[in-house]
Amino acid sequence: MGEDLLLMIPGPTVVPSRITRAMSAPILPHRGKEFSQMFLDQMERLKMVFRTKNEVYVLCGSGTAAMEASISNSVTEGDKVLCLINGKFSERFAEIAESFKANVIKLEFEWGDQVDVGVVRRTLYDNPDIKVVTMVFNETSTGVRNPVEEVGELVSDTEAILVVDTISALGGDVFETDLWNVDICVSGSQKCFALPPGLAFISVSDKAWRVIEGNDSMAYYLDLKNYRKDKAHAPYTPPVTLVYGLRESLDMLDEEGLENRWERHKELANIAREGLTELGFELLPLSEEICSNTVTAVKVPEGFDVSQFKRILRERYNIEIAGGQSHLTNKIFRVGHMGVITERDLYATLVCIELAMEEM
Repeated sequence: MGEDLLLMIPGPTVVPSRITRAMSAPILPHRGKEFSQMFLDQMERLKMVFRTKNEVYVLCGSGTAAMEASISNSVTEGDKVLCLINGKFSERFAEIAESFKANVIKLEFEWGDQVDVGVVRRTLYDNPDIKVVTMVFNETSTGVRNPVEEVGELVSDTEAILVVDTISALGGDVFETDLWNVDICVSGSQKCFALPPGLAFISVSDKAWRVIEGNDSMAYYLDLKNYRKDKAHAPYTPPVTLVYGLRESLDMLDEEGLENRWERHKELANIAREGLTELGFELLPLSEEICSNTVTAVKVPEGFDVSQFKRILRERYNIEIAGGQSHLTNKIFRVGHMGVITERDLYATLVCIELAMEEM
């Protein structure tokens, strides 16, 4: 391994030299006028990526920090939280809600399948006192995209708020926060934004603010009411160099165009699925229609040693891919194709996967 390691995992992703150079600029005073204005500008620019008119806040932490903020600010002990689970990261929402002593209702679906909107409809009807509904748009552990738009329409007709994790897809796949009635949308820096880990993003609707304002929050560092008081001055020290990187990342996104970036990720996903199935692997998602545009997950044959396979790719070809998680360990592997990954990177990965298979 070395400086030329090709990260083809579902994040962190390759950070382009433009961003690393931008992050090497001298540190500005984080309470000074110059940095505060730049910080505020990036939050305004993020609204374009979220496709929202709602306020967007930047937190210091991984995407999980934003997930926790969404729960800790809206849930009090005993509140009903409906968690739609079809993978490791949607499961995490339930774990967070349980840590805040919520009354968690888990709707669990097969890992590799979408959330069933009909089941969600019936559960909402049977539980009109549900306060929060959580789901993941792009389930990184399985390579499945979930029907956020359809769930959002259901939740919008209730008193509940919809919280969606878009950490592994925002900026890389079509997502409409406002049009899809998403009340709290969370994301992170180290995926499609092609930044290092360390920044979490969260947008909050008016409906969500009404819930938050009436909630007896147990949050301190992640208390969103404090972030709302003065957006240009984060309540605690922001990661200055990462904000420099965010500005450069958004510049690159503006140059490419958001819709063009969506289309590039879609084309990469098509190449990944076609290439891996031609090599004899079976897609984990039950159909191509529900496949992710940022990560592809495939099943491996019985007896296939995923750890050895990954080791060959890493040590011989300097390419890093990801294995499965939880009960999918050693049953699947995953190839990430997000951020600034190119067709050349993906084709090189597919060739090396074939060579590694021959070696095994």
